[in-house]
Amino acid sequence: MKPYITFFALLLLLSSSVHAELAPATPTAVEQALASGKPTLIDFGLLTCGVCKKMAPYLAAVADEYQNQANILFIDVRADQTLARKFNIRMLPAQVFIDSGGREVQRHTGYLDQAGILAGLKAAGLK
Repeated sequence: MKPYITFFALLLLLSSSVHAELAPATPTAVEQALASGKPTLIDFGLLTCGVCKKMAPYLAAVADEYQNQANILFIDVRADQTLARKFNIRMLPAQVFIDSGGREVQRHTGYLDQAGILAGLKAAGLK
């Protein structure tokens, strides 16, 4: 019995790390990010969206690696339609890149890999 428990515990651990996700951000977190003086990426999507789930590990990795240099936020538009309207989001997923002054510098709709995420953040001022 013990080997089965160990196997399932290991399987659960591996599956949770493969599907790393950012927790959905609140409107307050968005305001704080925009006022932080750091480049910011706001990713608008759905927790149930296949493309969004495919991007989630990339977003989490970039958020972890650049946590002191940039803000990476995820907005679940089903839970927060107000922010989606504020940023005029029409299709999902959508990524909005904002510079340190709070100005939108780039927008992308659809799948974006880690290199694309980093390119957008660099356009927003990431060094």
